[in-house]
Amino acid sequence: MSNNVKIKSRKADIDDTKYSMDTHIIYGKDVSDKWDYSHHVTAPISSSTTFRLDSVERGAQGFTQFAHTEEFGEHAPIFIYDRLGEPNKDMLEENLAYVEKGEMAVSFSSGMAAISGVLGILTVAGDEIISHNTLYGCTISLLKNWYPRYNIKWNPIDLTIPENIFNALTEKTRVVYFETPSNPNLDIIDIAAVRKIVDQINKSRGDKNKVYIVIDNTFSTPYCQRPIEFGADFVVHSLTKGIGGFGTDMGGAVIGKKKFRDILHLIRKDFGGVLSAKNAWSILTYGLPSLALRQKQQIKTAMQIAEFLNSNSKVEFVNYPGLPNFRGYETARKQMVDFSGNFAPGALIYFVIKGNTPAESKDNGRKFMDYVADNAYTMTLAVSLGHTRTLVEHPASMTHSVVPPEELANRGIDAGGIRIAIGLENPDDLLLDLDEALKSI
Repeated sequence: MSNNVKIKSRKADIDDTKYSMDTHIIYGKDVSDKWDYSHHVTAPISSSTTFRLDSVERGAQGFTQFAHTEEFGEHAPIFIYDRLGEPNKDMLEENLAYVEKGEMAVSFSSGMAAISGVLGILTVAGDEIISHNTLYGCTISLLKNWYPRYNIKWNPIDLTIPENIFNALTEKTRVVYFETPSNPNLDIIDIAAVRKIVDQINKSRGDKNKVYIVIDNTFSTPYCQRPIEFGADFVVHSLTKGIGGFGTDMGGAVIGKKKFRDILHLIRKDFGGVLSAKNAWSILTYGLPSLALRQKQQIKTAMQIAEFLNSNSKVEFVNYPGLPNFRGYETARKQMVDFSGNFAPGALIYFVIKGNTPAESKDNGRKFMDYVADNAYTMTLAVSLGHTRTLVEHPASMTHSVVPPEELANRGIDAGGIRIAIGLENPDDLLLDLDEALKSI
């Protein structure tokens, strides 16, 4: 009997277009030239920072080809050193680009490293960045405290009215940057409307002077929203949050067009914000494949919690994209949709507790959160989001403490505002703890 066995190692003949994205985020690209793992059910973890080269010529070829994909084309990479690239990161990047509907993705060590990376390739000294006036606290710090050192001007405006761009625009404007929903108050910005305005601006500009749209999609995750479908040039993520999903691994990513991949690789290499192989493996193996399942449950729970808070006599107001009385509701319904086209308003809620004065409202918020910290079983007083556990925080004194008290209102942040990031608990248990916490005020 012949010992020759014909082995079919790859499923290249399968038409994956007939399967849902919920399934695609589990399997990703079944065939990848980043690593032949066709016999592994789960991709193996890479634990080597450096890679053996068969010859000097191979080493030279690897260095020559690095960050020159436009010149040398797509092919199996020659791995040299972790900071340049390695299999787990490369496979994660392929899958992130696929799920976000981008041409490529480049991973980074954190969300802030990703933001710094994409803004770093789009701006030089003398350029200007327009942003929404409400942003994540560390992004505000980057634009306010660090970029002026490099003579890059930051112009924050209210982008819920996209036409405001015309008043802020100068010949030096290179980027329009925003989050939608915004952190922490969940402002919704019409991506397609911003795209229309930027296209109008770019008609009279050359390639070197064009304006790019960069959107932080961390709050939504690609399950709830794919900004590239509505006209974003780049999407950034803190992979630490909803995509990572378990609060165990830090990471970031930039998704966009292939022509920017090489320069993003170079800025990652030279500034050193490299995602670790172990974190990339965890996000690839656990985070991204479970995203749809987690988000479905979290959105369902968030809607129940938002409706409860919205009807509670001690609550001044609730911001949640799924509530019909939320001012960004109609725009959210248009652009926050899941892989099947259903409305997916996310898992973040922002609300303010009543008080006779702003100071009293803030004090009541503090009492609420202190009660949660000491007594709630289902909620944790902690920053971050996208966790399996529900996390509660006070933005004005925690994630957005970089904003001076007198500037909070201008940044769309209430001094007594509370942000809840919904986890995977039984919603009835969360409602029990929320009700007790509100009664304690």
